Amino acid sequence: QPASFRGELRRLEVRYYRRRRVLEGVVFDGTGAVTLKWFHGKFEWLVKKYPAGSSVVAYGVVNYFNGGREVIHPDLEIEDAPAAGEMESVVPVYSEVEGVHPKVLRKIMRQAVEGASMHLVGVVPPALYPLCGVDEGYLRYPGAAYKELHFPSSQGEALSEGIERARKAVALGEFFLLELSLLRRRSGEKSAEGIAFRPDFSLIRPLLKTLPFELTGAQKRVLSEIRRDMESALPMLRLLQGDVGSGKTLVALIASLMAAESGYQGAVMAPTEVLAEQHYRNFLRLLDGLPARVELLTGSTTQRERDRISGALALGEVEIIVGTHALIQPDVSFKNLGLAVVDEQHRFGVMQRVALAQKRRGKGVPDLLVMTATPIPRTLSMTVYGDLDLSVIDEMPPGRAPVKTTVVGKAGYQKVCDFIRAEVKKGRQAYVVFPLVEESEKSELKAAVETSRHFSEEVFPDLRVGLLHGRMNSAEKEAALGAFSRGETDILVSTTVIEVGIDVKNATVMAVEHAERFGLSQLHQLRGRVGRGGGESYCFLLVGGPVSGDARERLSIMAATNDGFRIAEEDLKIR
Repeated sequence: QPASFRGELRRLEVRYYRRRRVLEGVVFDGTGAVTLKWFHGKFEWLVKKYPAGSSVVAYGVVNYFNGGREVIHPDLEIEDAPAAGEMESVVPVYSEVEGVHPKVLRKIMRQAVEGASMHLVGVVPPALYPLCGVDEGYLRYPGAAYKELHFPSSQGEALSEGIERARKAVALGEFFLLELSLLRRRSGEKSAEGIAFRPDFSLIRPLLKTLPFELTGAQKRVLSEIRRDMESALPMLRLLQGDVGSGKTLVALIASLMAAESGYQGAVMAPTEVLAEQHYRNFLRLLDGLPARVELLTGSTTQRERDRISGALALGEVEIIVGTHALIQPDVSFKNLGLAVVDEQHRFGVMQRVALAQKRRGKGVPDLLVMTATPIPRTLSMTVYGDLDLSVIDEMPPGRAPVKTTVVGKAGYQKVCDFIRAEVKKGRQAYVVFPLVEESEKSELKAAVETSRHFSEEVFPDLRVGLLHGRMNSAEKEAALGAFSRGETDILVSTTVIEVGIDVKNATVMAVEHAERFGLSQLHQLRGRVGRGGGESYCFLLVGGPVSGDARERLSIMAATNDGFRIAEEDLKIR
């Protein structure tokens, strides 16, 4: 673990280990000693700068070697030197930037924070100060709060209290600006001229008759709210929130058909090609035999196909287009876009959803429906999505069995592996998800490859193991997911890139390594990748060692319920 420590530098000299020059020093503080080592650098300059007997402050990762403690390439400053201000007893640690030494990065950050803080002005009106319960000095001069967060002036027992006061002031300022921008945006969008749709249900009625199930009460209620908005002359701005597997995709399709029946086009934009292709296949299956043309446009679409689809869109021959960011490229145009649906909207910025809506060429602003499978407490959704009306699908389709969730310690690890192997022998598939601490892109890639090798060669050498991680390019990700979807791999070892939108009905097991490191929302989304095929499914939350009280509470909640909205409320309480 990284640590700061001070003491007397007893010696600093060049030594040779197996013909290799190493600069080695020892810091002693009366209770013990720590060895410092540098394997490259300007050794002579360092020896001159830090003479033996100096009182120094050191910072670095402490390792145990040959019965002693050592730090490789520490940051070091003489305690009473002018530069020692950079080495307070509390040192900020930033994510690693390849090629930039941590000490240099801290120096850059100090200059940036001090330079920017002079120009920051308070945004919260003074009349609101008494209502805020926040340090008024920080509200008036937010630059001081940022300086306290990065380079705390308080020490010892007062440290956490001082940082918390600054954090609350910064958070309040950000919330105030967020709410102000949402209010302005909603005011502007709601005053614009929209489209009054007039669906005749010539497509929707036949679709509903072919479904092997009836819509849930929640789906009917939400569709009624959407229909009311779409038939209004004002633009629809609605957030559709529903737990994993609650039937949001079908609602989005029916809303798109309302637009098609009224002579307009619908566009459904998803954050990944896998999710877009999944929606496209589902739409084709549900609309089989109905006179509604659906097309798919993603970054992987060939230029020839792209030209064909773009031409048909511009001529109005396509009723519903499903795609990724490719839909908002300059060469894509619509004849009569009426409804824009943005799925997993937290993966898109505001400008991207605006760019999709601006694809309309005619009079009137298209209606906007944004969807999320991440349950959000109502109080929080009113804050973060204050520019949108809220619809909630709070009822699951009948017959979907809850995923059986178990928290497993180290002692049960082998049993989980045996269970996964048994499920695969039955013809099922499994996910194994592991967390990564993103110190750098290079270390993340190395960890992902090493984890995959561990599972494929040591844990499941008899099974087909695939790998998916965030440093793969789009083609590599699609290939890994495609192989798993087609059943060509038995186990998909993955980082959290699979948490949204992956739908493999044959997958029945989700094993999450070091589950104590994940938040509740993330764990719930990961669990939602299984249990989609109608049979029994299982989620194992593997704990790597001692856990904090908050982590223990999160894991207990996951084991106790599958209700995403209850989980969201409990998550907010913990936070």
